[in-house]
Amino acid sequence: MTQAIQIIGSILLACVPVAIWGYIYYNKHPEKRSLTILTFAVGAIAVLPILFYKFLWQFFPWINAFKLADYYKNDLIGFSNVIVLPLSVIITFMFVGIIEEIMKLLSVKVADDDEIKNIDDSIEFFIIAALGFSFTENILYFYNIWISQGTSNLLLPFLFRSTFSTFAHIMFSGILGYYYGIAHFAAPILQKEILKKRGRWVKKVHKVINRKKEGIFYKENIIEGLLISIGLHAIFNIFLEMNLTFMIIPFLIGGYLALNYLFNKKENHKNYGKLLSYVRNHPHPKTNVHFPQSPLK
Repeated sequence: MTQAIQIIGSILLACVPVAIWGYIYYNKHPEKRSLTILTFAVGAIAVLPILFYKFLWQFFPWINAFKLADYYKNDLIGFSNVIVLPLSVIITFMFVGIIEEIMKLLSVKVADDDEIKNIDDSIEFFIIAALGFSFTENILYFYNIWISQGTSNLLLPFLFRSTFSTFAHIMFSGILGYYYGIAHFAAPILQKEILKKRGRWVKKVHKVINRKKEGIFYKENIIEGLLISIGLHAIFNIFLEMNLTFMIIPFLIGGYLALNYLFNKKENHKNYGKLLSYVRNHPHPKTNVHFPQSPLK
């Protein structure tokens, strides 16, 4: 009976940040309720493969990324006179960021890829998937604290996870959702502007990743969005691991401003007819047919 109470209590606690953040962002661009529930559910389930991967560590220790990273724990990287990080920490949390952001990307592709009709849909569905992912994470986190430390130690983790950690997931996925939307719905004029403004390092990355020149714009933008979200995710986790809590609030404030900047930027793109709606700028993955291109009015 006690275990059942702990599980139900953990689920109820995890519902609080989902309800608050979901209300804030869902009202910006409401989607069909059935699609919202599906996306949230797939995002929540996306945590399970990661848990299965961790479960396999006891049988196949060599696949444990954390142990592999320990080989570099004596190698230090200094970012300033104050911050010096073991290379093992950077490798570990880059790996964590890669897995989690790819799982959220796959959640959207599985649940809604055919239903994303414009960039607003893209951002909204990615945020919903992030809330689902965060929901399962929070349940597990609250439950583990409850059974190991008791209810008296739940308040601070609950407040932290409900505010900072949940919003961090929203931020990472919202940024990825923007790039995913640009990848699919950027009109030719916007594609030319983006290609022209790319920095040297971005061009070099794309040259390494892509050997073919045709039809790669949307792939490049998805990869670019993934790299940014993975990098931000890793930085956030490193702050937590190294107890650099004084950096978390300015980091998330910066992320909030960046997310708002992207929201405003895509609105400007729409106003100037640089984004498509209900059509794509590349062959559909299932039919391999180009949709007719018409700017969003």
